[in-house]
Amino acid sequence: MSSTAELLKGAAELFPDEVVTSAHVRHLDLPQGAGRFALITLDNGLDHTKPTTFGPQSLANLDKAIDQVEEEAARGEITGVGITGKPFIFAVGADLKGVEVIRRREDALAIGKGGHDVFKRLSSLAVPTFAYYNGAAMGGGVEVGLHCTYRTVSRAVPAFSLPEVFLGLVPGWGGCTLLPNLIGADRAVSVIIENSLNQNKQLKGEQVFELGIADAVFDGADFLEQSLAWTASVLRGEIEVVRPDVDRGEAWDQAVARGRGIADAKVHGAAPAAYRALDIIAAAKNGDLRQGFEAEDRALADLIMSDELRSGLYAFNLVQKRAKRPVGAPDKSLARPVTKVGVVGAGLMASQLALLFVRRLQVPVVLTDIDQERIDKGVAYVHGEIDKLLLKGRVNQDKANRLKALVTGSLDKAEAFSDADFVIEAVFEEMGVKQQVFAEVEAVVPEHAILATNTSSLSVTEMASKLKHPERVVGFHFFNPVAVLPLLEIVRAERTDDASLATAFAVAKSLKKTAVLVKDAPAFVVNRILTRFLGEVLRSIDEGTPVEVADRALAPLGLPMSPIVLLELVGPAVAHHVAGTLHAAFPDRFAVSENLGRVVEAGKRNLYVYDSGKPELDPEVAALFETGDTVLTEEQVRERALDAIAGEIRLMLDEGVVAEAQDIDLCLITGAGWPFHLGGITPYLDREGVSERVTGKRFLEPGAASVPR
Repeated sequence: MSSTAELLKGAAELFPDEVVTSAHVRHLDLPQGAGRFALITLDNGLDHTKPTTFGPQSLANLDKAIDQVEEEAARGEITGVGITGKPFIFAVGADLKGVEVIRRREDALAIGKGGHDVFKRLSSLAVPTFAYYNGAAMGGGVEVGLHCTYRTVSRAVPAFSLPEVFLGLVPGWGGCTLLPNLIGADRAVSVIIENSLNQNKQLKGEQVFELGIADAVFDGADFLEQSLAWTASVLRGEIEVVRPDVDRGEAWDQAVARGRGIADAKVHGAAPAAYRALDIIAAAKNGDLRQGFEAEDRALADLIMSDELRSGLYAFNLVQKRAKRPVGAPDKSLARPVTKVGVVGAGLMASQLALLFVRRLQVPVVLTDIDQERIDKGVAYVHGEIDKLLLKGRVNQDKANRLKALVTGSLDKAEAFSDADFVIEAVFEEMGVKQQVFAEVEAVVPEHAILATNTSSLSVTEMASKLKHPERVVGFHFFNPVAVLPLLEIVRAERTDDASLATAFAVAKSLKKTAVLVKDAPAFVVNRILTRFLGEVLRSIDEGTPVEVADRALAPLGLPMSPIVLLELVGPAVAHHVAGTLHAAFPDRFAVSENLGRVVEAGKRNLYVYDSGKPELDPEVAALFETGDTVLTEEQVRERALDAIAGEIRLMLDEGVVAEAQDIDLCLITGAGWPFHLGGITPYLDREGVSERVTGKRFLEPGAASVPR
């Protein structure tokens, strides 16, 4: 038994629940008399909804298949070896469920070494090897192909990436070393660092070819047939694959420096994975593959044993699994069909909602507002956005015409909503205004119609309290920008019935949003937590801490933006309004900043100016501020903010605002862009000891988002 086989056998014993991938070898005669060819197909025996992965037993199966073709190549029985996947899926990398059970660094090291030992055999066979990327390829799925001599890709490939850095790992089965040596350091940094940290951006098949990762691209319908014909031409010497020389000079160093800049901007040094990947890319400049693979092994072992990765896997599971089965959602069979949508309001938020509804539901959407000019502007916005999709090739002309025809406006609510099944309001955030709107809408809609509110902080129960049928009112809170942030907080008011709630969840699913059921409590989840944390930062400024000190305080968490930049994004007026709502509900914990009030009163949208290229407090804003003389350090501001967040989350869980701490984390990840390496927030609070110090206990069980001890 080889050492690789022993390694994989030991790893497989740690992971008995692996979904095992087979590596079937079949033989075929290549066209044009190019000889007999061995084709390995990776297949876990399940349909495309269960993508093929590499766990220890799966790697062992591929190892055995390579044993077979290695012997055939040595005997001269085959002219080449290919590797491809089942329909729609090539392979999507390591089986992450196996990573979660690892408790010892030596077992983590075995994962990296096992993958390297198997994959690199493909580059040392006596015949050329070919990877045929026929479908989705990620992580180890991409890397197994990088070890081959040649690669082809299908134009139909919807998703191709090295997402490891996004999760808290590095591409550790050859990616960090082989990719820059194949396509150059700058392009490799784009794939490994930039795309990964840009919400795990995926490449399409044509882009994989344009980057030089694949040597040829073919249409999906006859992809394998075309790839085999191309393979025959390569083996017969009719096609010579010429790859451009890789610049190993200053351009390589500049690429790594660019990658560090991207990592700093995204994670602010708070998560190690991107920096470890860049170190390996930097060292790969000398082309020493063995040295690179050893560095990948060490990095994988270190990162697998880090709490940042375990938090990343916890976050990944929330987004991939919990998000698809919302806790507390009624039986979906209770949901009513939605064949027409009404939107009250035609401002920017309402127009974004109209665009989303028409794109995803493809049903008539009608906007209303107080005057024709506003309505025309709202409809024009939606039509303009559809035209942009047409220009980008995201929709064809026929579909663009159909979508635009579905979006209309009307001054007459009775005419607009008489046959609507779902009406959502996105008007001014003031209770009296919203109650009046709902009263007007209830008078003209059918009895079965759902009335939804996009309120960010007001009581849905109070909003529905004066209606004849409050049971059909539901909170449907989107996050801005609507097209980017996946979260939808679905609020059950005191009298919301199951059919209305089920319909809301069904609509959310059709909109491709992450729906979380929340109790009708002030500001729900995301805005309550952000307002509490922002309130502590503003309080420290009001007391006398310099703005730049307070604004840097949360940097070690690696949040997507600093508190003041977040305040500017939300808008000082909106933030001030939400703070007022929460102050009215919980005056002992939520303060209203008089300084922020003065900023709003002065009509200022921003606190910073960027004249020097970096953010500096606007002198006009500084002149408005009245502060005390208590100056805190960054550490003191951070401790105060984290303590406040921990205490607020415990209160929210005690109040039943959501079912579990996992839902808090899911909301912050999908609604506020909080990073995977934090796991949302509760794993970080547990890890740093804040949870126990403030609330007396952890939010999660040990090992749930940390290394099992």
